[in-house]
Amino acid sequence: MLDYDVEALTYDASRGGVPRAGAAARAVLALLPSGTRTLLDVGCGTGLVTERLTRPGLRVVALDASPGMARLAAGRVGPGLVLGDCRRLPFADGSLDAVCAVWLLHLLPDAAAVVAECARVLRPGGVLVATVDKAAGHDMDSDMARLLAPHRVRRAPASDAAPRVLAVAAEHGLRRAGEARFTGHGQGRSPARLAGDIADGRFASELALDAEQTGALARELALLPQPEVPRADPVFRLLALRKED
Repeated sequence: MLDYDVEALTYDASRGGVPRAGAAARAVLALLPSGTRTLLDVGCGTGLVTERLTRPGLRVVALDASPGMARLAAGRVGPGLVLGDCRRLPFADGSLDAVCAVWLLHLLPDAAAVVAECARVLRPGGVLVATVDKAAGHDMDSDMARLLAPHRVRRAPASDAAPRVLAVAAEHGLRRAGEARFTGHGQGRSPARLAGDIADGRFASELALDAEQTGALARELALLPQPEVPRADPVFRLLALRKED
Protein backbone atom coordinates (compact mmCIF):
# COMPACT_ATOMS: atom_id res chain seq x y z
CA MET A 1 0.00 0.00 0.00
CA LEU A 2 1.32 3.43 -0.92
CA ASP A 3 2.00 6.05 1.75
CA TYR A 4 -0.37 8.74 0.51
CA ASP A 5 1.10 11.40 2.79
CA VAL A 6 4.37 10.90 0.87
CA GLU A 7 2.67 10.51 -2.53
CA ALA A 8 0.58 13.67 -2.16
CA LEU A 9 3.04 16.12 -3.74
CA THR A 10 3.57 14.08 -6.90
CA TYR A 11 0.22 12.31 -7.08
CA ASP A 12 -1.55 14.53 -9.62
CA ALA A 13 1.36 14.78 -12.06
CA SER A 14 1.89 11.02 -12.05
CA ARG A 15 -1.77 10.21 -12.67
CA GLY A 16 -2.96 12.23 -15.60
CA GLY A 17 -3.36 15.60 -13.89
CA VAL A 18 -6.18 17.96 -14.85
CA PRO A 19 -7.28 16.21 -18.09
CA ARG A 20 -7.93 12.92 -16.28
CA ALA A 21 -9.58 14.68 -13.32
CA GLY A 22 -11.85 16.65 -15.63
CA ALA A 23 -12.92 13.53 -17.49
CA ALA A 24 -13.72 11.76 -14.22
CA ALA A 25 -15.71 14.70 -12.85
CA ARG A 26 -17.79 15.06 -16.03
CA ALA A 27 -18.62 11.35 -15.96
CA VAL A 28 -19.68 11.51 -12.29
CA LEU A 29 -21.89 14.55 -12.85
CA ALA A 30 -23.56 12.88 -15.83
CA LEU A 31 -24.76 10.07 -13.52
CA LEU A 32 -26.24 12.32 -10.82
CA PRO A 33 -30.02 12.82 -10.83
CA SER A 34 -31.08 16.33 -11.81
CA GLY A 35 -32.40 17.07 -8.33
CA THR A 36 -29.11 16.33 -6.54
CA ARG A 37 -28.27 19.12 -4.08
CA THR A 38 -25.55 17.55 -1.91
CA LEU A 39 -22.60 15.40 -3.01
CA LEU A 40 -19.89 13.79 -0.88
CA ASP A 41 -16.61 12.86 -2.60
CA VAL A 42 -15.20 9.97 -0.52
CA GLY A 43 -11.45 9.38 -0.74
CA CYS A 44 -11.02 12.74 -2.47
CA GLY A 45 -7.21 12.65 -2.44
CA THR A 46 -5.77 15.99 -3.54
CA GLY A 47 -9.19 17.34 -4.45
CA LEU A 48 -8.33 17.65 -8.14
CA VAL A 49 -11.51 15.82 -9.15
CA THR A 50 -13.56 17.34 -6.33
CA GLU A 51 -13.05 20.94 -7.40
CA ARG A 52 -14.44 20.02 -10.82
CA LEU A 53 -17.63 18.48 -9.40
CA THR A 54 -19.53 21.73 -9.69
CA ARG A 55 -22.86 22.70 -11.17
CA PRO A 56 -25.49 25.26 -10.16
CA GLY A 57 -27.29 24.34 -6.95
CA LEU A 58 -24.91 21.51 -5.99
CA ARG A 59 -23.03 21.63 -2.66
CA VAL A 60 -19.93 19.42 -2.69
CA VAL A 61 -18.11 18.17 0.41
CA ALA A 62 -15.09 15.87 0.45
CA LEU A 63 -13.38 13.42 2.78
CA ASP A 64 -9.96 11.76 2.88
CA ALA A 65 -8.02 9.85 5.55
CA SER A 66 -4.54 11.09 4.55
CA PRO A 67 -3.41 14.35 6.21
CA GLY A 68 -0.99 14.95 3.34
CA MET A 69 -3.71 14.59 0.73
CA ALA A 70 -6.17 16.61 2.82
CA ARG A 71 -3.76 19.53 3.11
CA LEU A 72 -3.64 19.81 -0.68
CA ALA A 73 -7.36 19.24 -1.06
CA ALA A 74 -8.17 21.99 1.44
CA GLY A 75 -6.78 24.58 -0.95
CA ARG A 76 -9.17 23.35 -3.64
CA VAL A 77 -12.23 22.36 -1.66
CA GLY A 78 -12.04 24.87 1.20
CA PRO A 79 -14.29 24.44 4.27
CA GLY A 80 -16.04 21.50 2.63
CA LEU A 81 -13.03 19.27 3.33
CA VAL A 82 -13.21 16.68 6.15
CA LEU A 83 -10.34 14.52 7.43
CA GLY A 84 -11.89 11.15 8.22
CA ASP A 85 -12.29 7.42 7.70
CA CYS A 86 -14.36 6.30 4.70
CA ARG A 87 -15.49 3.28 6.76
CA ARG A 88 -17.04 5.55 9.43
CA LEU A 89 -18.42 8.59 7.66
CA PRO A 90 -19.15 11.55 9.95
CA PHE A 91 -22.58 12.21 8.44
CA ALA A 92 -26.07 11.38 9.66
CA ASP A 93 -28.21 8.61 8.22
CA GLY A 94 -30.04 9.66 5.05
CA SER A 95 -28.45 13.11 5.00
CA LEU A 96 -26.93 13.23 1.49
CA ASP A 97 -28.32 13.15 -2.04
CA ALA A 98 -25.23 11.56 -3.61
CA VAL A 99 -21.83 10.08 -2.82
CA CYS A 100 -19.00 9.41 -5.25
CA ALA A 101 -15.92 7.22 -4.79
CA VAL A 102 -13.47 7.66 -7.65
CA TRP A 103 -10.43 5.33 -7.69
CA LEU A 104 -11.04 4.31 -4.08
CA LEU A 105 -12.59 0.83 -3.81
CA HIS A 106 -9.68 -0.93 -5.56
CA LEU A 107 -7.31 0.33 -2.83
CA LEU A 108 -9.16 -1.40 -0.02
CA PRO A 109 -8.79 -5.01 1.16
CA ASP A 110 -12.58 -5.14 1.35
CA ALA A 111 -14.87 -2.47 -0.07
CA ALA A 112 -17.97 -3.75 1.74
CA ALA A 113 -17.66 -1.44 4.75
CA VAL A 114 -17.32 1.63 2.54
CA VAL A 115 -20.28 0.71 0.34
CA ALA A 116 -22.35 0.10 3.49
CA GLU A 117 -21.43 3.51 4.91
CA CYS A 118 -22.23 5.25 1.65
CA ALA A 119 -25.61 3.55 1.60
CA ARG A 120 -26.26 4.61 5.21
CA VAL A 121 -25.69 8.33 4.58
CA LEU A 122 -27.73 8.40 1.35
CA ARG A 123 -31.34 9.49 1.43
CA PRO A 124 -33.88 7.23 -0.30
CA GLY A 125 -33.51 7.82 -4.03
CA GLY A 126 -29.94 9.02 -3.60
CA VAL A 127 -27.07 7.56 -5.63
CA LEU A 128 -23.59 6.21 -5.05
CA VAL A 129 -21.30 6.64 -8.07
CA ALA A 130 -18.11 4.56 -7.91
CA THR A 131 -15.32 3.42 -10.19
CA VAL A 132 -15.13 -0.35 -10.61
CA ASP A 133 -12.79 -2.80 -12.35
CA LYS A 134 -9.92 -0.29 -12.33
CA ALA A 135 -7.22 -2.80 -13.24
CA ALA A 136 -9.19 -3.90 -16.30
CA GLY A 137 -9.17 -0.31 -17.52
CA HIS A 138 -5.43 -0.61 -18.03
CA ASP A 139 -5.63 -3.99 -19.76
CA MET A 140 -6.04 -2.58 -23.22
CA ASP A 141 -5.52 -4.90 -26.17
CA SER A 142 -1.97 -3.74 -26.89
CA ASP A 143 1.31 -5.39 -27.82
CA MET A 144 2.49 -4.83 -24.23
CA ALA A 145 -0.59 -6.48 -22.71
CA ARG A 146 0.04 -9.59 -24.79
CA LEU A 147 3.62 -9.84 -23.49
CA LEU A 148 2.46 -9.46 -19.88
CA ALA A 149 -0.43 -11.93 -20.10
CA PRO A 150 1.56 -15.17 -19.49
CA HIS A 151 3.11 -13.72 -16.32
CA ARG A 152 0.03 -12.32 -14.61
CA VAL A 153 -0.66 -13.63 -11.11
CA ARG A 154 -3.94 -15.48 -10.74
CA ARG A 155 -5.74 -14.13 -7.71
CA ALA A 156 -9.17 -13.53 -6.24
CA PRO A 157 -11.32 -10.79 -7.81
CA ALA A 158 -10.32 -7.28 -6.77
CA SER A 159 -12.33 -5.47 -4.12
CA ASP A 160 -13.67 -3.15 -6.84
CA ALA A 161 -14.77 -5.97 -9.17
CA ALA A 162 -18.21 -4.97 -10.46
CA PRO A 163 -19.98 -8.22 -9.43
CA ARG A 164 -18.66 -7.91 -5.87
CA VAL A 165 -19.61 -4.24 -5.61
CA LEU A 166 -23.09 -4.90 -7.00
CA ALA A 167 -23.65 -7.79 -4.59
CA VAL A 168 -22.62 -5.76 -1.54
CA ALA A 169 -24.64 -2.78 -2.75
CA ALA A 170 -27.77 -4.94 -3.05
CA GLU A 171 -27.36 -6.05 0.58
CA HIS A 172 -27.68 -2.39 1.57
CA GLY A 173 -30.59 -1.43 -0.63
CA LEU A 174 -28.61 -0.06 -3.58
CA ARG A 175 -29.59 -1.04 -7.10
CA ARG A 176 -27.78 -0.39 -10.36
CA ALA A 177 -29.11 2.77 -12.02
CA GLY A 178 -26.61 3.47 -14.80
CA GLU A 179 -22.98 3.53 -15.81
CA ALA A 180 -20.44 5.63 -17.68
CA ARG A 181 -16.90 5.34 -19.00
CA PHE A 182 -14.16 7.93 -19.27
CA THR A 183 -10.57 8.12 -20.45
CA GLY A 184 -7.58 8.28 -18.10
CA HIS A 185 -5.81 10.94 -20.14
CA GLY A 186 -2.02 10.83 -20.07
CA GLN A 187 -1.80 7.40 -18.43
CA GLY A 188 -0.95 5.27 -21.43
CA ARG A 189 2.42 3.57 -20.82
CA SER A 190 5.22 3.14 -23.32
CA PRO A 191 7.17 -0.15 -23.52
CA ALA A 192 10.27 1.63 -22.24
CA ARG A 193 8.44 3.09 -19.24
CA LEU A 194 6.76 -0.22 -18.48
CA ALA A 195 10.10 -2.04 -18.58
CA GLY A 196 11.52 0.44 -16.09
CA ASP A 197 8.52 0.10 -13.79
CA ILE A 198 8.82 -3.70 -13.84
CA ALA A 199 12.55 -3.53 -13.12
CA ASP A 200 11.82 -1.21 -10.15
CA GLY A 201 9.39 -3.76 -8.70
CA ARG A 202 6.21 -1.74 -9.23
CA PHE A 203 4.42 -4.76 -10.67
CA ALA A 204 5.72 -7.29 -8.16
CA SER A 205 2.22 -8.09 -6.88
CA GLU A 206 0.76 -8.43 -10.37
CA LEU A 207 3.43 -10.41 -12.25
CA ALA A 208 5.10 -13.72 -11.30
CA LEU A 209 8.69 -13.05 -12.39
CA ASP A 210 12.11 -14.06 -11.12
CA ALA A 211 15.21 -11.98 -11.90
CA GLU A 212 15.93 -13.83 -15.15
CA GLN A 213 12.35 -13.52 -16.37
CA THR A 214 12.29 -9.82 -15.48
CA GLY A 215 15.34 -9.22 -17.63
CA ALA A 216 13.91 -11.25 -20.51
CA LEU A 217 10.60 -9.38 -20.39
CA ALA A 218 12.37 -6.02 -20.35
CA ARG A 219 14.29 -7.03 -23.47
CA GLU A 220 11.10 -8.14 -25.22
CA LEU A 221 9.46 -4.83 -24.39
CA ALA A 222 12.45 -2.92 -25.74
CA LEU A 223 12.12 -4.76 -29.07
CA LEU A 224 8.51 -3.66 -29.61
CA PRO A 225 7.91 -1.02 -32.30
CA GLN A 226 8.30 2.57 -31.09
CA PRO A 227 9.31 1.66 -27.53
CA GLU A 228 9.18 5.30 -26.37
CA VAL A 229 5.65 5.90 -27.64
CA PRO A 230 2.82 5.53 -25.07
CA ARG A 231 0.08 3.07 -25.94
CA ALA A 232 -3.64 3.79 -25.56
CA ASP A 233 -4.86 5.56 -22.43
CA PRO A 234 -6.86 3.42 -19.99
CA VAL A 235 -10.65 3.65 -19.99
CA PHE A 236 -12.32 3.60 -16.57
CA ARG A 237 -15.84 2.46 -15.64
CA LEU A 238 -18.31 4.11 -13.26
CA LEU A 239 -21.43 2.53 -11.80
CA ALA A 240 -24.37 4.50 -10.42
CA LEU A 241 -26.19 2.72 -7.58
CA ARG A 242 -29.54 4.08 -6.43
CA LYS A 243 -30.86 3.70 -2.88
CA GLU A 244 -34.33 2.24 -2.83
CA ASP A 245 -37.16 4.51 -1.72
